[in-house]
Amino acid sequence: MRAVLGLGGNLGDREENLAAAVGELEKLPKTQVLAMSNLYETEPFDVQSEQPEYLNCCVVLNTKLPPEELLERCLQIEAKLGRVRTEYHGARTMDIDLLLYEGFQGASEKLTVPHPRIRERAFVMVPLSDLFPGCQALPFGFDFSEDYQKVDKSGVKLYK
Repeated sequence: MRAVLGLGGNLGDREENLAAAVGELEKLPKTQVLAMSNLYETEPFDVQSEQPEYLNCCVVLNTKLPPEELLERCLQIEAKLGRVRTEYHGARTMDIDLLLYEGFQGASEKLTVPHPRIRERAFVMVPLSDLFPGCQALPFGFDFSEDYQKVDKSGVKLYK
């Protein structure tokens, strides 16, 4: 199955942290990274304290890990890269969200797929549009074209 992840961080060497996270994803059993979006520098979103800008991207994986196990492995990668959860939407070295998972839609206590806030977050939709031109992730049954047109993308800048 294919899955789409959103990655981002705003502490430490952001670019190095993203590369390390992608490297760790490549090491997951029965998983390979198929594609990665451009990197985008983005303003902090829905935060309670002043924070540095984020560096964000999205990746497409091919994986045999079920959705909840993939999420658990992503949380382990975050921790390995130094993520400490101290406040809601606090600054972080790495955040990995499971956005879409082919053949699966649903919600549990730990996981909702598609990710419930994709459609309101330009820092997700812009890199996602790199991977799915036309803003239609057809293998996942996910069309975000209308939302992409409406969302304020002014705080999302191509990195380098």
